[in-house]
Amino acid sequence: MRAAGWERARNLHEQGRIKAVEVRASDFFGPGVTDGGHLAARVVPRLLRGKAISALGDPDAPHSWSYLPDVARALVEVAGEERAWGRAWHVPTAPALSIREMVDRLAAQSGTGPVAVRGLSPAVLGVVSVFSPLIRELKEIRYQFDRPFVVDSSAYEAAFAVRATPVDAQVEATVEWWRERLTTRGRSGG
Repeated sequence: MRAAGWERARNLHEQGRIKAVEVRASDFFGPGVTDGGHLAARVVPRLLRGKAISALGDPDAPHSWSYLPDVARALVEVAGEERAWGRAWHVPTAPALSIREMVDRLAAQSGTGPVAVRGLSPAVLGVVSVFSPLIRELKEIRYQFDRPFVVDSSAYEAAFAVRATPVDAQVEATVEWWRERLTTRGRSGG
């Protein structure tokens, strides 16, 4: 569906009917991401409490993570650059790290120490998907976590100025944002 949507927009762009550019990202994470990303609300709050993490697919498969502030900066940059229009670009992305590597970095930054990371078996996912629409949807994208899922942003980086924020800075900002959010929510009772 996404590919068809982009093809339609690109065709309209080529016909001169609209100005279009597509910015593609991998799984979002970072300050403000509370939904949709594999490292969002499901992972960071658990690891801040020192709890084990269940990962979709192979927890050791390399995976690209798109840091939300980098996505925003890339969107702003290409919107004002006519030379960007008419094609798709991958957001500047730090080198791929597995779910286990990201959880280890997040846990180290949070001071909780190592947190167990376990892959969910296809059988467990199948059973749970019977009762959960969200898990049914995750079952459809599991392939992204069973093997390497790596974004190549070199074309973007060759053409534009935005670069991926260093992973350590991404991790630090994400942990601090979640700490503040959970502390504030705890004080407000919600």
